[in-house]
Amino acid sequence: MLKIAAPRVLLLLFLLMQGCYSVTGGSLPPHLKTVALPVFAGGSEYRADLTRELSRKIESESRLQIVSSIARADALIEGSIVSWSDTPNQLSGVTERAITNRVTVVIRVAMDDRVAKRPVFSEQFVGFADYTVGDYLGQQRAIRSSMQQVVDRAFDRIVSGW
Repeated sequence: MLKIAAPRVLLLLFLLMQGCYSVTGGSLPPHLKTVALPVFAGGSEYRADLTRELSRKIESESRLQIVSSIARADALIEGSIVSWSDTPNQLSGVTERAITNRVTVVIRVAMDDRVAKRPVFSEQFVGFADYTVGDYLGQQRAIRSSMQQVVDRAFDRIVSGW
């Protein structure tokens, strides 16, 4: 009898706990509903891509809405590309030439609560990925992976920085 009841109790507990946790919105204060996110600063061709991806993530995975006017925004998020590199990572023992390269992206993101008139955070986020030298598609995947890492880390900080 005990062997049959234990799985049922665990299943019931699991079903009851389903609605107890949600990541949507994180720990954002209730007064923040809108956010302005100007295009990232920095000298990279990927500025618009980073801005677009962070905007998409904010709107799809939080309760915040992106607005185009800083004056109408409850919060301001500013990003900049600190550094962008594509450098040799692993050398061949035979030829002493690179066999893999590493794409590294470093961004700085700052968030200000315009309602409470206070800074929330200003931090750097790093993302990197390796690819085989000469593999153009691998390089493009490494770039996308590095960008996704920094966007994910910045988003996590935005929704949990309270």
